[in-house]
Amino acid sequence: MAGPLADDFGREVTGVRISLTDRCNFDCVYCHNEGLGDTRGPMEPSDDEMSADDVVRFLEVVEGYGVDSVKFTGGEPMLRQDLEEIVERTPDSMEVSLTTNGTFLPGRAADLKAAGLDRVNVSQDALDPDDFAEVTKSGAYERVLEGVKAAVDAGLDPVKLNMVVFTHTAGYVEEMVEHVADNEGLQLQLIQYMPELTGKPEWNVDIERVHDWLAGKADRVERREMHDRKRYYVGESDDGETGGMVEIVDPVENEDFCANCGRVRVTHEGYLKGCLNRNDDLRSMGEMTRDEIAETFEAVVANRVPYYGEYLIENDDGEYEINESYLGAPSVSD
Repeated sequence: MAGPLADDFGREVTGVRISLTDRCNFDCVYCHNEGLGDTRGPMEPSDDEMSADDVVRFLEVVEGYGVDSVKFTGGEPMLRQDLEEIVERTPDSMEVSLTTNGTFLPGRAADLKAAGLDRVNVSQDALDPDDFAEVTKSGAYERVLEGVKAAVDAGLDPVKLNMVVFTHTAGYVEEMVEHVADNEGLQLQLIQYMPELTGKPEWNVDIERVHDWLAGKADRVERREMHDRKRYYVGESDDGETGGMVEIVDPVENEDFCANCGRVRVTHEGYLKGCLNRNDDLRSMGEMTRDEIAETFEAVVANRVPYYGEYLIENDDGEYEINESYLGAPSVSD
């Protein structure tokens, strides 16, 4: 097995995020569909979705390049009835995780664990049913809570709760932090709202204020290598056995985030995507033969550049603009 591929900025790619579908039973107001924008399709399966064989073949190829982790996303990946099969067929060397809205975890969490799923992230943006419904356009609040419990009971703990921080949810941050501190088996991931991908800049909040508040509340703070993220541990007992972990994902105008990115994305249609923030770098894997997958993966990694600090650079006014060297560059998508 070869070591991980690195781009010209020394960033090794060791993880992939695979969107299994753009279908979803929620309609979250902040969703950017893995950077592709509002492309959520109908609920019926589409011929454009990669087959289980395609997904597994891709993973087998990139395993040979040192990729050791995969996260399955959507849309809502649990709308795929073959998800358990895909997880079971994922190479044993890879850590397997899933991001879901949680509504399908009751009844399937144990089977996913048995198939080889290691971890799960569940989207939960509020602890109030009405506010939850306003954000998700869904009345499935209780079902999500049942899904979180099912995941914990199945041994998929710690279950990481994903909460996008913007004007609709900012008032619940303190309550959510207390929630994970008081409930064993849970962690919290606060995700900075990305207005550049959703078109609602007025919903943005200052994530640094959340960092400052957590720094004052935390018993200890650690820094995670991936994306240079901070982890705050709150409500810990003296032996460190109880309490909650809160991690902040803040990719907006964050050069450290981009400089420490080691992921490549795969769209549900089988396109490789080197950067969350860009869609001019999409590359088709053709018929997804092993040779096509390998060739495309190598090309995507070789052409990756940090979005903030390289593709976008800060001008004299402190604002980010496209680096002139990328202006007029042809799109690589088909």
